[in-house]
Amino acid sequence: MASDERVPNLQLLEDRTGMSGRFHTPGTAQYEKSAKLVFDGSDRLPAVTVRPRSAEEVSRLVQAARELDWRIAVRGGGHGFARHALAAGSLVLDMRELDTVSIDPARRIGAAGGGVLAGEYTRAAWQHGLATGFGDSPDVGVAGLTLGGGIGFLSRRDGLTIDSLHSAEIVLADGRIVTASEEENATGDHRDLFWALRGGGGNFGVVTRLEFELRPTAPVTGGIMAFEPTPENLERAVSAVLEAPDELSVMMSLMPAPPMPAIPAALHGELLMIVLPCWSGSSDRAERMLAPLRRLGPVAEQIAWAPYPSLLQGPPPFPEPTLPASRSGFADTVDRQWAERAIDAVRTAPTASTIQIRPMGGAIARVPSAETAFAHRERAVMAFAGALTPDPGLLADAHAWLDTTTASLGLTGRYVNFMSVDTEDDVAGAYPGRTMERLRRIKGDYDPANTFSSNHNILPARAEPSAA
Repeated sequence: MASDERVPNLQLLEDRTGMSGRFHTPGTAQYEKSAKLVFDGSDRLPAVTVRPRSAEEVSRLVQAARELDWRIAVRGGGHGFARHALAAGSLVLDMRELDTVSIDPARRIGAAGGGVLAGEYTRAAWQHGLATGFGDSPDVGVAGLTLGGGIGFLSRRDGLTIDSLHSAEIVLADGRIVTASEEENATGDHRDLFWALRGGGGNFGVVTRLEFELRPTAPVTGGIMAFEPTPENLERAVSAVLEAPDELSVMMSLMPAPPMPAIPAALHGELLMIVLPCWSGSSDRAERMLAPLRRLGPVAEQIAWAPYPSLLQGPPPFPEPTLPASRSGFADTVDRQWAERAIDAVRTAPTASTIQIRPMGGAIARVPSAETAFAHRERAVMAFAGALTPDPGLLADAHAWLDTTTASLGLTGRYVNFMSVDTEDDVAGAYPGRTMERLRRIKGDYDPANTFSSNHNILPARAEPSAA
């Protein structure tokens, strides 16, 4: 089908943006690159994709899309479980050409374009012995990760990623390009907007540039430790991290062992407790800080003193196609009974599944909950349950497993970066009570027509939902 038959107002879009020849429709190689995400699915195929090269081009695209009644979706790293980077029949802004990274070591400020990946920024900052904490993968988009909160290997030391956010350049629904920060700035006072951007997701506009605080970071001690998945091991491991100095951040997962060189081949596919530690304090204290974990008796271990960027490995490659089902939440304690239920849940899952635990505390908890739109700082751990399958017929069973698992673990609240569904309860769990009330007011001020709805959507105050 010709593009003008499939998309009758594409010519108008080209005329109004002055970007003739840069829009891509189904069947073209560039469209396929922009419409392909890490996780599979065929229910959100966009009509047109485009790669803007500046905030000004993003502004023209947003204005034209609104005038021509196009729905907008924004693609960064393409890792979101909910696949919000695509929307059916939409115009997708593929941000990957806004890929500039700049590091100012004197001011300790790093800047990332709206399409920069975490690994690119982290490697550039490391050349100056500096870092901003993101998550655990080099391939995740910095913008999307930041807007949801950002919890990873430096979080107990430095706080969430949003706690390092210095300012954000953003294109609003009316096409204005503004800079939001805690201070009144050249484009006006957008402190409320800055509050909302720190945890409120992609509800308020298209972020085209972010500035972060950088912190001195020497080589870290980290890697992988694998343990027998017993309730005692899980309980003790979580307690050890929560009681440790802030410089120790750990991610631990109950999962079938992936085929990694650090894990003996005989254990591949066996259920293990995988622990990824990062000690970012002085190297002479590393052994003492990891000793409580080693006393649990690892069945495999590969720990080294190494450059911080080397820790950002991410998960092993997923088989294609991979359909995700995920649920996140928070818990105040991981005791023996909680640990036993978590282990049983992974053993009985209907498809390949994992439960990941990220102990919080430290610098995360020292920021008042009301200071940003991330409302769960006082909780002890963030937990994530995920099920992956290539078979669409198993998705219903996977979601049923998630319902049972999160209920049995007593998980409450939600972390938007790890949500695969958009139920009203899930969004309300991410933004409880007064947090949601304030977000809706700010949404009403900046996007009253809900132009930016391809996200874990916050409805603007005094407005009806936009048509899907």
